Amino acid sequence: MPSNLQQFKKKAFAKPGVRAAYDELAEEFAFLDEVLKARTKTGLTQAEVAERMGTTQSAVARLESANAKHSPSLATLQRYALALGHRVEVRLVKA
Repeated sequence: MPSNLQQFKKKAFAKPGVRAAYDELAEEFAFLDEVLKARTKTGLTQAEVAERMGTTQSAVARLESANAKHSPSLATLQRYALALGHRVEVRLVKA
């Protein structure tokens, strides 16, 4: 039996332009997925990460959101990663 997400995607992708818009955001969503998985694996809450970073829970929530208006700096991403016991890797990959 298909999940609700699978059913939603099937209906959404049937609409013109939705698949293209989804594909354009694929890399951003993949990055956000990595971010959320890293925090989940550490077992920390947003508030705990915020405390380790010296910021607020709402700032961490914005960092973890898919809000296009928010684009965290590399320094912020590095502080977030460090709070989780991780490090940030930035690579250029030929398209």
